Order: sequence, then structure tokens, then C-alpha cells
Amino acid sequence: MQLRYENVCLESLGYDLPDEIVTTDELERRLEPIYSRLRLPAGRLELMTGIRERRFYSEDMLPSEASIRSGRRALEAANIDAGEIGLLIHGSVCRDYLEPATACGVHSALSLAHECAAYDVSNACLGLLSGVIQAADMIELGRTKAALVVGTENGRHLVENTIERLNADASLTRDSVKLAVASLTIGSASAAILLTHRSISRTQNRLLGGIVYADSAHHGLCRSGRAEARDTGLRPLMTTDSEALLECGIAAADAAFARFSGLTGWQADDIQKTFCHQVGVAHKRLTFETLGLDPAADFTTFETLGNTGSCALPVTAAIGIEQGHLKPGDRTALLGIGSGINVIMLGVDWQKSYVKIQPQLSPSARRERIEL
Repeated sequence: MQLRYENVCLESLGYDLPDEIVTTDELERRLEPIYSRLRLPAGRLELMTGIRERRFYSEDMLPSEASIRSGRRALEAANIDAGEIGLLIHGSVCRDYLEPATACGVHSALSLAHECAAYDVSNACLGLLSGVIQAADMIELGRTKAALVVGTENGRHLVENTIERLNADASLTRDSVKLAVASLTIGSASAAILLTHRSISRTQNRLLGGIVYADSAHHGLCRSGRAEARDTGLRPLMTTDSEALLECGIAAADAAFARFSGLTGWQADDIQKTFCHQVGVAHKRLTFETLGLDPAADFTTFETLGNTGSCALPVTAAIGIEQGHLKPGDRTALLGIGSGINVIMLGVDWQKSYVKIQPQLSPSARRERIEL
């Protein structure tokens, strides 16, 4: 699918991060039973992924709570009144309940107008980007002049349940345990993306268009297991053939990038800045080698946030903006690759940055390492 926009601007971003930091070393200490049984060397998880730490929200926090914070920050950064928002999409895998839509609680807390549509979108790690496409379409069609896409992922439950299962399952081998590695890379974060019609935009960060590409023959390579009810909530599990997913995902990205270049007229050397879905060091290296992109153009957060699912790309973009990664005139590519396999690539002509960040954590909080 080809996407072309004349009137859509990426106006601002907001994000929220949990205070609690959990290092990869701490996860491996908790995995000592299976590490000892299989004689796995300590440090292998960080070596394989490049992830030093990740963050977790509390176990009982509803995703909407963080989505409200990140959404409010995006509105404040753009200095736009909540009454002007005509569409709200909640795009993360995590949600408050199966029904109603998690977007409803965010809609209420942000005091959005009765005329503002609110609903959820689910597309694994590309949920927020899928929401951006729907919002951009509505703006281009003249249905609304402003739309907000939000989402929150809390990986605590998945990581804790994975550790519990790995230590308890005596049948696991060095080969079969690989299916759980991706689950141990997951972290938590929240993000919001505000899009506006160019007629009311203060930034003129034009969303030029992009590509949607699907290679669904490989939809079984990464699956979240059935949620099992328990007194304290849900017990999600996930199995991922990481090696096959990497190979097939990069192949899909290569095919999508050729189409993206044809649509935008941007070759690899024309792209000045990139933000990608955050998986790990091997994924980044192979992606940039295959697509011929300059690694120096990229900004990453997987080292300290891990893989935060649908929030990974927008959170990384927000932090990159905060740290001055983008300059006026930068041709900026948003490159999303998610299980399914789905690819979304969007091109932005960047001009001006607005991002509302959470208050900076104190030095002591940044150093704090909390056991799960």
C-alpha cells in the first residue's frame, strides 16, 4: 500500500517512562536455576541483544494511566487545546480491559470533545504507527484537523512469567530456550503522537507518506501465548523464533524499502535521520547493512529501554528530538518492522521540534536498580 499526504504534519510527541530500572544482569541472576542446569554463561543475554537494562511499570498500573500522561504532554508541547482533537487512537498491545476500548478512558481523562472519535488499534509492535496512518488519512480527507495517537506497553508480566517458566520447565534445552530470548528483551514505556492539518501546524513537519508492506506467510514466527487467568491478573507468554524472524523481517524490510524509495524519491544516501523499531544490536546492524543506510543517522534506545513494543519507535523519536537528534530540513525516515510480518515506513520532512518530556529522574533514581 502506498500512502501520499499533502496536508498532514507530525506536530509533537510526548512520552512517559517508568521509574523502576531492571538490569539484564539482574534478570540473569533470577535465571540462575536454568543457567546452571544448561551451563549457560552469565552475560550472554546482554552480549546477544545489546540491552543493558529496561524499565517496568508497577504490576497493577493500567496502561491508560501512562497513556494519559504521554498524551497530555504531546498536547502541551503543541500548545493545542484538547477540544480541537477530532480523533483519539490507542494503539498498544497492552490495554486496560478487553472492553471498552482503552481509548475511552484516555478520552475522558484528557477532556476531549464529544465529537472526538475514540477507539483502539492492535498491530503488535506497529500499533501506534498503524494509528498514525489512520489519523493521517482522516486529516487528509478533511474529517478532522488534529488527531492524537497514544499507547502504553508494560512488559513486566511477560518478563516475570517467562523467568518463572524457564526455571520451572526441566525439559528445556539449549535449543528450545532460544524461543524465550525475545521475551526477556521486553521493557515498558508510553508514547503519544499528535498530528495536525498543515493549516494549523506550528512546525510544518510534513508527513509526506510512506509504505505498508505485509509478508504474512511468516505470521507464526512470533506469538503471544494464551493468557491464563489467575488471582492477580493475566499471565502472558510469548514464543519467538528470533533467528528466523530476523531473517524474514529484514527481507520484508528490504522489499518495503525499495517501494518506499520509489514513493518518496529518497535513496538511502538521501535520508539524513532515522528512527527504527527497537529490537537489539543484531537487528539494527543487519537492517542498516541490508538497506544501505548510514548507522550514524540513527538514534537508538534499546540499550536502556529494551524492546517496548508499539511504543519503541515513537518513544525513541521523542527522546531523540529531546536530545537534538533532528535538525531543520532533515529527511527523516520512520522504519517499523513488526511480527506478522508487517512493515510500515514513513517519510517526514522535519522542520521544528516540540516534545514534552517527563520530569528528569534524580541521579539517585537513575542509579537505582530494583529487583523484580
